[in-house]
Amino acid sequence: MASAISGIFPVVITPFNDDDSIDFDGYGRLLDWYLQNGAQGLFAVCQSSEMQALSLDERVALARFTMDHVKGRIPVVASGHISDSRDDQLAELTAMAETGVDAVVLVTNRLAGKDDPAGTLLSNAKALIDALPSDMRFGLYECPAPYRRLLSDEELRWFAESGRFAFLKDVSCDLDVVKRRLAIVKGTPLAINNANAAIAYAAMQAGGEGFSGVMNNFHPDLYNWLYTHGTAHPLLAAEVDEFLVLSAMSEAMGYPKLAKRYHRRIGTFASEHTRVVAYDLEERHWAVDAVLDQIMAGADRLRGRIAALAKAA
Repeated sequence: MASAISGIFPVVITPFNDDDSIDFDGYGRLLDWYLQNGAQGLFAVCQSSEMQALSLDERVALARFTMDHVKGRIPVVASGHISDSRDDQLAELTAMAETGVDAVVLVTNRLAGKDDPAGTLLSNAKALIDALPSDMRFGLYECPAPYRRLLSDEELRWFAESGRFAFLKDVSCDLDVVKRRLAIVKGTPLAINNANAAIAYAAMQAGGEGFSGVMNNFHPDLYNWLYTHGTAHPLLAAEVDEFLVLSAMSEAMGYPKLAKRYHRRIGTFASEHTRVVAYDLEERHWAVDAVLDQIMAGADRLRGRIAALAKAA
């Protein structure tokens, strides 16, 4: 039986040098930043990593670097599962498993096309699982690109009861759906880890097992505090939740380049170069730096209040 992987799981971005090569020195500093700021696990090689724009060798190198750098301090899961054909998918998943990650993540939209009949997703998933080592454990990711493929209740139930799946990164963005899914997986090793900031705290309160959204690239420590201490401090938790929801609106301002600008500003790495956002942030999103200023200042104010609360206790 797989054990649930839960908690605050940042979706790891990929720093590039200006020549388009991966900045592994900056990547190491980024991993340290996650560790220092409340990450309880890492989702390496995912959409935020720009996996669709990375070669298989690059995807494997990122996962292996992550494992070597983290050294077992927190769990690491990885996907890099982007191909259409079963043979190519099997090669990708096998290569990712050989890095030693704690779970290899299946992308739901790679298991069935938009127009495929019912049963296709489970049939394809079972074929892949049967071809992979029996001791491998898996996760599931409802990656929204190139299209969002949500699991049906029947599909989720099968994955949960198989004992091979440790978590679902839920991209339903619907609290009622999250609650229904929590009921379906109850008593199984599969954790529901929501990815939507607008319902992050409500999903935690309903029993959701963490948060794995893009805003963990800005303030994972605040999500960690909500997850671990929010219930004990409802008034401050409500304020933190409101700040996090409003801050998450900035995702539309050129993410993941926006997150790279944030990390360039705090000194994690030097370049905000990305393979998936071709435009200049200021040309498309006016006053983007003023938005980042406010997000950073608001987060620091809340950190101060959390620190004062802890000191008073």
